Amino acid sequence: MSDPEVAATKGKRGVKPSGKPTLKTIAQMTGLAVTTISRALNNAPELAQETRDRVQKIAAEIGYLPDRAALRLKTGRTNVISLVLEPDEQIYGFGSSIVSGVTEALRDTAYHLVITPLFRGVAPIEPIRHLVRNRMADGVIFSKAESFDERIRYLLDNDVPFVSHGRSAWPDQHPWVDFDNEAYAYGAVKRLAEKGCRRVSVVLPESALTYTDHLRSGAARAAAEAGIAHEFAGDINSFSPTDAIRNYVVKRSRRPDGPDGWVCVSEVSALGVIGGLNEAGLVVGQTAHVVTKQNSPMFAQFQPGAETVHEDFNDAGFQLGSILLRRIAGETEGLTYLKQPVFDWRG
Repeated sequence: MSDPEVAATKGKRGVKPSGKPTLKTIAQMTGLAVTTISRALNNAPELAQETRDRVQKIAAEIGYLPDRAALRLKTGRTNVISLVLEPDEQIYGFGSSIVSGVTEALRDTAYHLVITPLFRGVAPIEPIRHLVRNRMADGVIFSKAESFDERIRYLLDNDVPFVSHGRSAWPDQHPWVDFDNEAYAYGAVKRLAEKGCRRVSVVLPESALTYTDHLRSGAARAAAEAGIAHEFAGDINSFSPTDAIRNYVVKRSRRPDGPDGWVCVSEVSALGVIGGLNEAGLVVGQTAHVVTKQNSPMFAQFQPGAETVHEDFNDAGFQLGSILLRRIAGETEGLTYLKQPVFDWRG
């Protein structure tokens, strides 16, 4: 063997032993020392790539899984990254796109991604406390960051590596990944003004979320510069049921001062707005105009009258995973990523 830590073993090489696979199992099958097997599974760069590939291939074939309890006792690590998701975040592929991106970031590392659900009616801090108290993960990812998010404060105070999808207003620096929603709202309102709209309504997210303030600021600034009226939809938000959004838009559109332009921050809320405009007798793209963020290319296929700005959740997931790995490795500076919107007004 070329590797200096290759050792003879008592077992028969190349034969898959019975029972639960362990490091010793792989050692017996390869003729490598247990310490070499462990380092190969953790992608130790000092080992030859051929050795790492061989060990990892055999581990996958025999169904080897690390004993996380033993690993935690020995090293204090779990090799687990926890992504906290709400059931609603699966709508239009947000959850699956984030998972795909994070998984890609964790490729060729020792880390595994585990989804931690945030159930309805449960305070967002609860799954975070559970993860920290039970030392269930080496790092945490969560979304819907609030201006003064207690999850961020709690994780900072406990010195737990994390990254949030969205920013906060805490003065302490913390890792985050975000989309520039102020720039998006500014560009969207400017576009509606170019289309001839005289009053624009923005369907905002929940008021506690940090990016709600960013959207308000961008929309107000663009409307003032364009010399048009603007408003923020009342009684509903972007997380409201589509029926509620549609009914609101119908009633608001039938008033004499009804908006002729609408800004949405999600495809789901945009569907509710478009449904309401149609029911009110308006034609999207002609007598009323809609700009929305989109993640899925399917939206434009069904609603060609609306104009869209792509928000890449897959890329967001990759950045979340990459930044968290850097934080776990001990980095403390430059752990933020702000994605700028790209305006391509071809509809």
